[in-house]
Amino acid sequence: MTLPHVLLVEDHPEAAEPVQLLLEETGHRVTVAASVAEAVERARADAPDVMLLDLTLPDGDGLRALHTLVAERRAPRVTVALTGRDDPDTVQRCLDAGCAAVLGKPVPIRELLRRMAEWTA
Repeated sequence: MTLPHVLLVEDHPEAAEPVQLLLEETGHRVTVAASVAEAVERARADAPDVMLLDLTLPDGDGLRALHTLVAERRAPRVTVALTGRDDPDTVQRCLDAGCAAVLGKPVPIRELLRRMAEWTA
């Protein structure tokens, strides 16, 4: 059985490591990227089923990674925006870009696990 592959795009190790550990312990294979460029590179090398995408990255807006992958027809089946901003404009911008959901930070663990079960089914 192949484990669902998650690309976790988060530039803060203190935020990425617990999510990575949680997902790995619940049956997911996780790759971590810390920038837009790294996210695109990692997705090209090993296509993820789900991309958890921070919007604020050192080299720009995280949605650029999704736009690039969509243009190359390499977009993950599900992309979820992770953001500390939950204002309606940000949420709409993420949904318009193709995100299936927008989760606020800190990410609610129970909701993330419940939704991951749906996204990787």
